[in-house]
Formats: sequence, C-alpha cells, structure tokens
Amino acid sequence: MVHSEECDIIFRLKGILEFACQLDNPNGAQSQGTISKSFQGLQSKVSSKNIVLTVCNSPVLIWPNTGFQSNVESLTEASSCGDILQYIELDYSGSKKSSKKKDKKKSGPTVVNMKLLFEVTEPAGNEAPSLIRVSTQQHCVKMPLPLDCVLSVTTDESLTTVCTGLVEALNKQLADMEEVVLRYRKGSSFLVPQPFHFQLPEPAGFTTVIYPAGVPDSQLQDAREDLHKRFKLPSDRPYLRRANAFHFPDAAYKDGYLRNPHIHLNPPNIEDAKLYLVQGVYSYHHYMQDRVDDDGWGCAYRSLQTICSWFQQQGYVETAVPTHTQIQQALVDVGDKEPRFVGSRQWIGSIEVQAVLNQLLGVTSKIMFVSQGSELTTKGRELANHFQTEGTPVMIGGGVLAHTILGVAWSENTGQIRFLILDPHYTGGEDLQTITDKGWCGWKGPEFWDQNAYYNLCLPQRPKTI
Repeated sequence: MVHSEECDIIFRLKGILEFACQLDNPNGAQSQGTISKSFQGLQSKVSSKNIVLTVCNSPVLIWPNTGFQSNVESLTEASSCGDILQYIELDYSGSKKSSKKKDKKKSGPTVVNMKLLFEVTEPAGNEAPSLIRVSTQQHCVKMPLPLDCVLSVTTDESLTTVCTGLVEALNKQLADMEEVVLRYRKGSSFLVPQPFHFQLPEPAGFTTVIYPAGVPDSQLQDAREDLHKRFKLPSDRPYLRRANAFHFPDAAYKDGYLRNPHIHLNPPNIEDAKLYLVQGVYSYHHYMQDRVDDDGWGCAYRSLQTICSWFQQQGYVETAVPTHTQIQQALVDVGDKEPRFVGSRQWIGSIEVQAVLNQLLGVTSKIMFVSQGSELTTKGRELANHFQTEGTPVMIGGGVLAHTILGVAWSENTGQIRFLILDPHYTGGEDLQTITDKGWCGWKGPEFWDQNAYYNLCLPQRPKTI
C-alpha cells in the first residue's frame, strides 16, 4: 500500500503468531514442503472468522472476516476510517509543549495502532479427541513470528476497505516470511523473520521488507540489490538498510535526542526562492548534552556529532556517534594533534571535522573557503547544489563560532538567500518549542554571519553504496 503526502491515517497492526512444525529430516527434500504447509496453516488462521482486531487505547473490537462486525454499534461497514478516531484516547504526555504550536507544520499522519487477537472459544462439536503415536525421531521447531502490517489511507476510506487491506497485508507478510525462513534456514536452525517499513520515493511509497534476525546489513547486500532493482531505486545510496526504516510519528526516540527540528519551521518569505534542504534524518547535538560541560569550546564537536548522526541514521555506518574524547583521539591518530590534546578543551575547526569524518566514518568532504562573511551571500548556487546532490548537513566555522547549515532558501534570479541554521550553542533541554521559537534552529539572513571574519565550510560527501 502506498504511503503518500496525502495520507491522513496510518493503520498499524501488530501481533505474534507462533510458527511450529515437525521435521522428520531437517535436511530432507520434504522439509521445505512441511515448512510451507505450516505457513499455509497460519494464513488460514488470519483469514478465519476467529481473527479480532483491537484498536489500542479504545474499547473498539473488530471482526474483519465476518462481513465487518464491531462491538461499537455506530461503527458499521459504511463507516469511514476517520470515524474510529473519536473512540481513541489520545496521550499527549510526551508532546504537550510541541503540540501547542499552531503556526508550525503538521508533524505527520495520525497513527492508529491495532493488535491482532483470536477468539479461542468455539461451540463444542461431537468430535472425540484422537491420539496418534509417532515412532520416528522428529525435530520440533517453534518460533514467534512478529507480524507488523501497515496501511495508509485518507480519512474518508471505509473501515471495510481498511480491514480487508489489513488481512491481505497479513497474508502477504506471512508469505514473505516463509520465503525468508526457507532462504536462510540451516537444517532445523531457523532465523526469526523481522518486518521493517520503508518510505521509498514514489511510486514505490510505503513498503515492508522482511529481514532475518541476526544477519547484519553487510551480509544482506544481494537482497538489497534485488530490492533496488524491483523498486527502481538509485544504486548510489541506501534506502533499505535497517537504519532507513520509517519512524512512526507517534513513536519516541529512545536516546533522547531531537530529530529534524527544522521540519517544524515555516519557510522564509523570499520571492522566487527555492528551498534546498538536508535530506534524511539527523539528531540535534548541542552544548551540555551527554553530561559533558563543553559550553564555550565544544560547538564544532557538536556540529560534527550532528553530521555523524546523519550518516548513522541514513545507514551508511553502524558506529555510534563519537564522543568528544573519541573525536580528539581520532585527530591524534591521524597525526593532526599531539597526545596531550585528548581530554583538553581546545577548539576544532572545519579542517579537523573533515579529518575526523574520514578517520572514523571513511567519509570524504569538500572544503569551501570564504575570506569574509559577507561573501557567503554569493555561495547560494554551490550550497543549493550540495543539498540537492549530497543532502548532508554542512559544518561552518568562522572566528570562534561553529554552526551547522541544514539548507538554504535561494533565488537564482535575485540572489537573495537565507540560511537554515542549527545552532550547537544551545544549552537547554530537548524542548522543541523553545528551540524553534528562540531561533536555535531557524532561518537566518546574511547579517547572521560576521561580515569581516573568514569562514571554512566542511561539505561531507555521500559514499556511493546501497
């Protein structure tokens, strides 16, 4: 099912089904048929009348395979899926501050979470239990299948259509899981198939891919190549690594860092200007985070951390965002600094940021030099081209300050330009409203820069890989 910008609601259905089968000979020719038969049994189960969908944080129960039946009288097969929202108790506890803003952009579609259940009681029949004795040695295989299906719709779609689509998605996901289990099993050793959702460029849209648990991305290159060909994706950047998985709007990030605060800003009002913005997801790193008091000296370190987080969250690297100490040690390792530099409070600049990115991430960067801040107004075309082609955050250092440039609004006709700045000098908590209202993440004019200071800009380049 395609997820587009016009999507109003994402229905997400999760549940656990237990896979079980008896293998006479795990390596025998018949074992594949036995495994497939067990998956067919699970597909029959999700297509049966016993399946029940419960809407989280609500009293709503739906029986999707009985011509649409609900325990709420007002919800019928003619109801639109938007009607279900009135029964859901919303939890604003984690986002009160950011939800007060009325002039900011909408953060995304509404997510309706659902759980997969089954009725276990049925009318008793006249059948008597039967016992079967098996004298041959068998291997019993059991594992949980973590089903996770999504459906993107507009609010006027019918609930019947949604329920039918979710059951179809369950069946397709089981078929995809069967394929992964068969491909990666070794005898009676099975890897749990795990679903990941990706928001791909149109027309592919919202897509679910099954990967085997325990197999790192580095060993799934062939699978990704096949998927890139199937969805006609570019072959020079990752779209389908686990780190690229779609982040649902209602899910909090566990590490506590804010992601992409710039998406909550309105664009600047410049006639005939186009926006050229960072592509993908980054974390906002700034002064005083991670129990490190770097106020007054650590701004370039924080800008570097933001850049590293971008490469991590786009799937280019699996290493953690480096600490101040690790950044300093990297500069010692490449011969740029003396050993006593580690543990100091010495500043770093764009050249050092370039060196660390290459040393720790294997990422190359271009350096742009301007002799005075007033010249930055003439760099609109080069910065626009960078964000169009590379899409990485840019570190800029001048005088005693460092900032991160996330994009530009630039008019090719008039030359007018505004810079989207992420300021690492912020010392407060992760309060989105304060950060956007006070300009710690915001659009700045040319006067923002020291007109007489020279600046170096570090423009990281994307590795050509999937």
